[in-house]
Amino acid sequence: MNEDIEEIRRRKMLELKKKLLEAQREEELRREYEARKEALLRSILTSEARSRLANIKMVKPGLVNLIENQLIQLAQAGRITSPITDEQLKNMLKKLLSKKREPKIIFR
Repeated sequence: MNEDIEEIRRRKMLELKKKLLEAQREEELRREYEARKEALLRSILTSEARSRLANIKMVKPGLVNLIENQLIQLAQAGRITSPITDEQLKNMLKKLLSKKREPKIIFR
């Protein structure tokens, strides 16, 4: 009986160690991805544009993630030839935000 309990404990410990290693690996991959993403954004945005995105990220992180992903896709496709200025970023934001539709309330 004690051997069974010890075996169960041993298996549980192995399981927990495995889950911990997986979580650490996922965190490491996430950090690597974020570092590559930041490096790429540094090369395609001016410091003012990066600063604006950082400010917006505090309020609307989802919007900033969308913009960052679009910028990265454009850069990878070769459609960004020079760093994007703050003014260009503002225009992009205006276009994105103007596309959002207001919810319609229909009374029946």
